[in-house]
Amino acid sequence: QVQLVESGGGLVQPGGSLRLSCAASRSGFRIYTMGWYRQAPGKQRELVAAITSGGSTNYADSVEGRFTISRDNAKKTVYLQMNSLKPEDTAVYYCNAIYGTRDYWGQGTQVTVSS
Repeated sequence: QVQLVESGGGLVQPGGSLRLSCAASRSGFRIYTMGWYRQAPGKQRELVAAITSGGSTNYADSVEGRFTISRDNAKKTVYLQMNSLKPEDTAVYYCNAIYGTRDYWGQGTQVTVSS
C-alpha cells in the first residue's frame, strides 16, 4: 500500500502560480508512473500531467506550456508547477501512482483561481 499526501493548493489570482507536491509513504516510489488529475464541480476527473519512472512526461492540451510535472525519487515526491493560472484551472487536484495493477490516489488538494 502506498499513501499519497498532496499539499500546496490554495487561492490564487488569474495569472498567478502555485506548486503542488505529492509525497509518497514508502520506498519503491521510483518504479511508479506518477500523475496529477483534477476534477472540477460537475465534471469528470481528467488527467493533467504524468511522468514515468524514466522521466517521460505528457500533458493535457489545456495545460501544455503552463504546467510542469517533475519528480524527486530521493524525496519520494512528485511536483506540479502551475504558472499562468486561469479560472478554468479551478478544481480539486489529485495525485496518482500506478504500476501494473497497483493504483493509488491521494485525498486531493483544492486549487481555486479567482480574482
